[in-house]
Amino acid sequence: MAAAKPRKRLRWVLLSFFGAALLVAFTAVGLALAAKPWTPLAKPVAIEITALPIDFDTDDPERKEFGKLSFRRGLNLFGSSPHFGGYSALAIDPTGRKIVAISDAGTWLRADLDYDGRFLKGLSNAAIGPLLGKDGKPLSGFSRRDAEALSLADGNIDKGAAYIAFEVEHRIERYPFDATRFGPPSEAVALPKNGLVGNAGIEALAYLREGPARGALLAVSQDRQAGTGNHIGWLIGGPNPGALTVKDSGGFTVTDMTMLPGGDIAILERRLGLVEGMSMRIRRIAAESLKPGAVLDGGPLLEVTKRYNIDNMEAIAAHTAKDGQTILTVMSDNNFLGLQRSLILQFALEE
Repeated sequence: MAAAKPRKRLRWVLLSFFGAALLVAFTAVGLALAAKPWTPLAKPVAIEITALPIDFDTDDPERKEFGKLSFRRGLNLFGSSPHFGGYSALAIDPTGRKIVAISDAGTWLRADLDYDGRFLKGLSNAAIGPLLGKDGKPLSGFSRRDAEALSLADGNIDKGAAYIAFEVEHRIERYPFDATRFGPPSEAVALPKNGLVGNAGIEALAYLREGPARGALLAVSQDRQAGTGNHIGWLIGGPNPGALTVKDSGGFTVTDMTMLPGGDIAILERRLGLVEGMSMRIRRIAAESLKPGAVLDGGPLLEVTKRYNIDNMEAIAAHTAKDGQTILTVMSDNNFLGLQRSLILQFALEE
């Protein structure tokens, strides 16, 4: 009988730990919902963005090499509108001079990227506006406007069409856009019947313009496959559509992805621990592995913990610089909370 007490104590400790973890998770979700602007942005408005430079390694600011990436520059961003923030997906023009980001509050951000030589120094000519629904009005209600993923259909950032994925009310829609407008959506993309539940919807999209799966839309959800813990994903359309998974490695969660020159995929991942805090990882997936039934896996380009200047990193995009290097731009979702930041970081891929 005495042996039962340690087991009971262990069970109590485990239940307490997992209970605390769930409490932290639900509290974070609740705070994020409470902090988001309740009223949708009515129309596009110009904003000012203040950018403060940051070091990536605060203990060793001169260090630039991290894994297979070289740190170029980081900025902490402050927008002049209460609707600035919550950025969960990102697109960048081929020259790296313009960005479009979408927020999980149902808005878009446009801005020019200003450089000092090779190094990012600020954002200018910025504007934000609402994502429009089928009725031509700004999306309303948290469940309707929770935009999480973005991919341009043709790579043109000024005018064209983009695929946007939404959580809660799960859907992928094709959005016509120009410099002052996103939507109304022109069509909905047919989604699989399973693998999308609650707040664990599609987090990452990439329209594949190169490689063997050219013409397909790669979508990866936050939901995990029973038994393996792998993230559920799909190749939608293209030459060989079907389901696939992204291998679970170290408990990280997929938050975004982007296509690299040549067709490989860079997957951005996040992990949040009670003790370790926030971690970030970027993995490279070979274009040749993008096929139905595949378990996508790849070595890390970068993996860092809270010791480095990161936050809730949710958005990633790639472009080719004048010197031929592939540049990864990563952006964070501040959840509209004062204790979190809107960061933009740039890294060069050392190949």
